[in-house]
Amino acid sequence: MNRIGRYLFRNLFLTTLFSTLAVTMTIWVTQSLKLIDMVINAGAPFTVFLWMMVLTVPTFLGVIMPIALVGALLFSYNKLTVDSELVVMRAVGMGPWRLANPAILLALFVVVVVYFLNVYASPYANRELVRLQYAVRHEFATVLIREGAFNDISEGLTVYLRKRLENGEMQGLLVHDTRQPGKDISILAQRGVMADSPGGIKVIMLDGLRQEVETRTGKMSELYFDRYLVDFQVADERPQDRQADPRERSMDELLNPPPDVQESPYMLRQYAAELHMRLSTPLLALAYTMIALTALLCGDYNRRGQARRIGVAAILVILLQSASLGLTGLAGKAAIAIPLMYLLYLAPVFPCAWLLNRR
Repeated sequence: MNRIGRYLFRNLFLTTLFSTLAVTMTIWVTQSLKLIDMVINAGAPFTVFLWMMVLTVPTFLGVIMPIALVGALLFSYNKLTVDSELVVMRAVGMGPWRLANPAILLALFVVVVVYFLNVYASPYANRELVRLQYAVRHEFATVLIREGAFNDISEGLTVYLRKRLENGEMQGLLVHDTRQPGKDISILAQRGVMADSPGGIKVIMLDGLRQEVETRTGKMSELYFDRYLVDFQVADERPQDRQADPRERSMDELLNPPPDVQESPYMLRQYAAELHMRLSTPLLALAYTMIALTALLCGDYNRRGQARRIGVAAILVILLQSASLGLTGLAGKAAIAIPLMYLLYLAPVFPCAWLLNRR
């Protein structure tokens, strides 16, 4: 690559980097609002929130980078045209293909990065994010019950704690449980201690009273106890009991589904769709690049700018992205959509390369 090529590549790389960072920060703000609400309500440490924020990045970065790349290409080449730099480069004998080489090289770099995100980083981030969300719901929401407040542990379960001692013992407990249909249960205890078990978090309540009211008849029963066990499990489903989503599966698991998945044609289609989505969508970066370069570098020079060409390129990119989303959703229902995904992403590449090379 000559000096002009390195100059173009550096400008394109920096513009793409800043575009990616800007879009990433924007999405981070929207994601943080949902995550911080869950973490604060559960009383989890702030470090858990930070790690969850880091894990969200690979889940959307693979979509952002191709879009940031095409935005950077349209901006950079249009600026070079307005500043007459492309006119000078053409005057010294650089045709559209040579001017496009730095952008194509950058697009191939983005394709490799997105492949890494799709194949390795994103599945790991999805698995770890789900694990942390369960940990927040099942552990922190019960272990870190706030003193002097009514804590909504889950739907139908409210706990009041008067005081927590340094040794972990709780004093002055009130539990209101409406998780069983047709029954309102209130439990008061002088003391209590936490106990973790394979079935979830439980509380051993000492020296108290249990009142149960049947909502249909209004009949109430009372039970005085010295020791009573209350299940604080936030949800019926535990992390080890749920079936992992295809987005959380590694490439090896998608290629060799577990026996329970092989018995379900629907799940097999979902696994196949996820596998080919990871392998095909990185090609969008190259397709977007070829569309943008063809729109800006082919044709005569116009001092008034290239707003029309930029608009056409943007519309084509939007249509291609919309078709990609549609085929990705269709691939989970019909196998015919899988080869169409590769065909759609590669279709703009060869005609655009031919147009750039012939001028």
